[in-house]
Amino acid sequence: MSSRWVVNASPMIVLARVNALHLLSALAAEVIVPRAVISEILAGPEEDPARRAMEQGMFIPASCPVSDEILTWDLGAGESAVLSFALSNLGWTAIVDDGAARRCARSLKIPHRGTIGIVVLAKQNGIINSASELIRAAINADLRIDEKMINRVLQEWSET
Repeated sequence: MSSRWVVNASPMIVLARVNALHLLSALAAEVIVPRAVISEILAGPEEDPARRAMEQGMFIPASCPVSDEILTWDLGAGESAVLSFALSNLGWTAIVDDGAARRCARSLKIPHRGTIGIVVLAKQNGIINSASELIRAAINADLRIDEKMINRVLQEWSET
């Protein structure tokens, strides 16, 4: 995985809700957010922590024209911009949670990871003490993820 990440709204929103948005900059040398993603986040509730982070300019905005290859997948504007950027900029990893976006990334061989992958990486790097606590908090903050995947990750870290 590269240490240059282009991030979609869902991982940012979930991480912000669990006070873990700092993991993005702690784990990646560069983090950018497509303007389409910024627009999605800014359209959210005023009290949303991800929206406040965007308003404070915590992340680098990027223009990301959507490639024809990505358009055929009929994804949302944010996912399309994130995947298009990672596809056209070698060495960037797409940070996406959406299942269709992850299938697209696999199909087009776009490096990607999701919120759980970020938690695992933070645990591997000793940035957090407990993957299970952060995963459970993320689920309570509306992260939708397969229970089998959660159990596999927690077993790997002996945190079941």
